[in-house]
Amino acid sequence: MLDGCTTWPADLAARYVRDGLWRGQDLGGLPRRWAERSGGKTALVHGETRLSYRELADRIDRTAAGFADRGIAPGDRVVVQLPNTPDFVIVVFALFRVGAKPVFSLASHRANEIRHLLSLSGAVAYVVPGVHRGFDHDALAALMLAEVPTLRQVFTTGDAGFTTLSEVDAEPQAPRSNDPSDVAFFLLSGGTTALPKLIPRTHDDYAYQTRAVAEVCGVTADDVYLAALPVEFNFTWGCPGVIGTFGVGGTVVLAADPGAEDSFRLVERERVTFTSLVPTVAHLWLEEREWSTADLSSLRFVQIGGARLQPGLAARIEPELGARLQQVFGMAEGLLSMTRADDDLDAVVHTQGHPISPADEIRIVDENDREVPAGVAGELLTRGPYTLRGYYRADEHNKRAFTADGFYRSGDLASLTAEGRLVIEGRLKDVVIRGGDKVSAGEVEGHLLAHPEVARAAVVPVPDEFLGERIYAFLVHRDDKPALPELKRALHERGLAEFKLPDRVEYVEAFPLTPLGKVDKKVLAAAAADPGLARDWAPVEPKEG
Repeated sequence: MLDGCTTWPADLAARYVRDGLWRGQDLGGLPRRWAERSGGKTALVHGETRLSYRELADRIDRTAAGFADRGIAPGDRVVVQLPNTPDFVIVVFALFRVGAKPVFSLASHRANEIRHLLSLSGAVAYVVPGVHRGFDHDALAALMLAEVPTLRQVFTTGDAGFTTLSEVDAEPQAPRSNDPSDVAFFLLSGGTTALPKLIPRTHDDYAYQTRAVAEVCGVTADDVYLAALPVEFNFTWGCPGVIGTFGVGGTVVLAADPGAEDSFRLVERERVTFTSLVPTVAHLWLEEREWSTADLSSLRFVQIGGARLQPGLAARIEPELGARLQQVFGMAEGLLSMTRADDDLDAVVHTQGHPISPADEIRIVDENDREVPAGVAGELLTRGPYTLRGYYRADEHNKRAFTADGFYRSGDLASLTAEGRLVIEGRLKDVVIRGGDKVSAGEVEGHLLAHPEVARAAVVPVPDEFLGERIYAFLVHRDDKPALPELKRALHERGLAEFKLPDRVEYVEAFPLTPLGKVDKKVLAAAAADPGLARDWAPVEPKEG
C-alpha cells in the first residue's frame, strides 16, 4: 500500500476475499479484457467521435506506453484535470496501466486548489485541457511548474510548449500487473469550507463497487449511459457510471455539460437508457421538459444523488420524464445506498434505499456514539469493502473522522426505517441552533417546499444577539411570493413546531452552487448576515469548468 494510506485490517480483507467481493482485479487490465469480450461494439461516444471497445483499448495501450517512455513510473501521482472527453478515459486508464496514481481534479479548479492537490499528492505530472471554457490551463500549469517542487512534467491538449497528449503515443509494451490491494487513484472529498482531502481508492475496492452497483441497477450490454455530470465525480465514474457500464459491455455517451437542452438531444440521438444527476440539474430538466418535444422514451431510469432530494421533486421524475427514479446516497469515500426497481413509490420518493453490498455496515448514533432506534435521526457511521479506512496523509484528521473500530464518521444526519432503508435528513452541521434548540435546515426546507408557490428553499443560520442564531430562509418562488406570515401559518398547519418556523424570508432568482452542483450554503449564510452583499447568483448548472 502507498505510504500515507491506511489499509484494511487483515481479518476484514481476508473476509472480503473469501466472500468473493475482492477478486484481485487490476483496473489497468480491464480495457483489454473488455475489448476481448466486446470487440467492435461501440464503447464511447463524444460528439461525432465513436470508439469501439477494441479501439479504446488500443488507444489506452499506446498512451500508456507513451507515458512510460516519458518517465511516468509505477507509484507516481499525476493530477488529471480534463473535461468530459475521451481523453479523460484514455489518460486515466493509461495511467492505471503503467501503475501511476491519477488524482482526479475538477475542471473548475484553479491555482489554489491545484497547488494544494499537487503538493499534497507529491504529483510529478499534471494533465490539462489547454484553454477550456475561456480559462488558460496551460498558463496555470506553467505557474505550478515554478511553484511545486515535485512537479516535473505537464501534458496538455493545447499547444503551449508542453508535451501534447497526441504526442503521448508509442508501441504498446508488455502489460504490467498492479497489486489489487494497492491504491489505484484518488478521488476528492466534497466539502465546501476547506481544500479537498484525498480519498485513496484501491483496485480491489473500486472494481467491486462498480460491479456491485451495476448489478443492483440491472445494467446490461444493451444499456447506454449518459455521463452528463463531470466524469471525475465518483457518481459519474463508478456508480455504476462509466466503469460499471463498460464492465457489462454497454455504451457510454459523454456530454459536455448536464444542460437539459443538449442532454435531451443526446438522449434522443443515442437512445440513452439511464443517467445520473444532482437535484439542481434534475429540477432544470423538469423545467425544460414542460415545453421540450425531445423523444426521451429510451430512458429506463434516472439516478439522482449528490445532495438531498426533496420528496416533491422526487415525485415528479417518473410522471414528467417518463423514467423510473432511483434515489442514490453516496460519497466518494465509499458507501452507496440506492432504491431498487421493485421498491414501492413511497420508498422511492422518501428514502435512499438499501446499501449496495451485504458487507456494508451502518450505524446511526447519537452524540455519544450510542446507536439510536429506527426512525430516530443521528450521525451515519459506516465501514465496508469499498469505504476508505483513512484519508491520504491526514493522520490528525483521521483520528477524528474514524471510530476506534474503523467506522467512518460521515457527518450526515440520517435515520433507518423499520424496513432498514436509509433516510438522509441532511448534514449533521446543517442545523440552526435557535435559543438552544437544534433545528434541522433540511426539515424546514422540506416543509417550505410543500407550499405551492415555493419552487426551491435553502435554510441557513443568521447570527442573533438574543437567540444566538435565527432561521433565515432563501426561497425561489413560482408565481406569487407568499409573505412570511402566510408561510408561517402554512408551516404551522403542517405541524411544524413554533421554534422551527423561519424568522426571515428572502426571495432570490437562483441559488449559488458549488462545483459539485450543491447549494453553496456558505455563500448564503454570508449573504444572510450581510444584506449589502450582492445576490446576483445566476441560474447555473455544474459544468466542466
